[in-house]
Amino acid sequence: MTEPTGILPCQSIEALITEGAILAASPFDHDQVQPASIDLRLGSRCWRVRASFLPGRGRTVAERIEQVAMHELDLDRGAVLERGCVYIAELQERLALPAGVSARANPKSSTGRVDVFVRLLSDAGAFDDVAEGYHGPAYIEIAPQTFSVLARRGTRLNQLRLKRGATRRLRTENVGVDLSNGVAGFRARRHAPVVDLDREDGHDPRLYWEPLVPRDGQLLLDPGEFYILASKEAVEIPILEAAEMTPIDPSVGEFRVHYAGFFDPGFGTDEAHGKGSRGVLEVRSHETPFILEDGQTVARLVYEPLTERPTRLYGDLGSHYQRQGLKLSKHFKIWGE
Repeated sequence: MTEPTGILPCQSIEALITEGAILAASPFDHDQVQPASIDLRLGSRCWRVRASFLPGRGRTVAERIEQVAMHELDLDRGAVLERGCVYIAELQERLALPAGVSARANPKSSTGRVDVFVRLLSDAGAFDDVAEGYHGPAYIEIAPQTFSVLARRGTRLNQLRLKRGATRRLRTENVGVDLSNGVAGFRARRHAPVVDLDREDGHDPRLYWEPLVPRDGQLLLDPGEFYILASKEAVEIPILEAAEMTPIDPSVGEFRVHYAGFFDPGFGTDEAHGKGSRGVLEVRSHETPFILEDGQTVARLVYEPLTERPTRLYGDLGSHYQRQGLKLSKHFKIWGE
């Protein structure tokens, strides 16, 4: 019988771990597998590199690191990754994908919300996408854009979604921005303190963010600045589906939305006690100032099917973002406390 195509749910990911298709340098954490993805963890070694790169045909990531590395950092001790610099770190997880199963990575929500740009690197030769049947190590490119960050071995910055076969798109929905009332967003402050990526609810948001109140439902984006906004519409991911928020195209505007793109099944649903959840938008303007208007389309959600119903839903293991509205990352105390 032909196996169904689509995104693999948590029980299928756990089966791949049992079968040795996903390996790790240390035991997997109890909450590492999400309803339709698995978190990836930093290993012990990290390199400051001169520039981003792909390994190229016939070369490995390790070989390229030797050519472009400036110095090595020890993540067992913890290290500050400076904004404006590019780093490559080894991941604890290693892949031995079976035939027919491919993978795609994306930053975790908390990573995107502190403006840390990350991409998966493998010897397969492409950012974030891993072809079926890949056997080899995995690395992560880390490029803090606004805040310098403290990372250590075990820090989770990205996540991996696994697919069987050619997954079809079910539908695409536009996402508008909410600029209606009161504080509608936050702009990151430059020259802020370091963000400890493993410290939850421990940073004073006033040191890092400036609240924004739109005028007449409009907000002017300054080039090079980073913003946290919220979607106009509630987002709901059905139980048998998963979604990815994709960057906008030039027809929508001269800015980029949402570094972190995965939405797991159950996000925003009644069944998972998340009805009314909004999508948080990480926005960076490009070369020119841009005026956003209330309700304007800023991103798109692409929905894909799961191969079967997941045994747990978004938020079952705890979540900082179920039933969210406008919300900073988990690293910060609630605004106004």
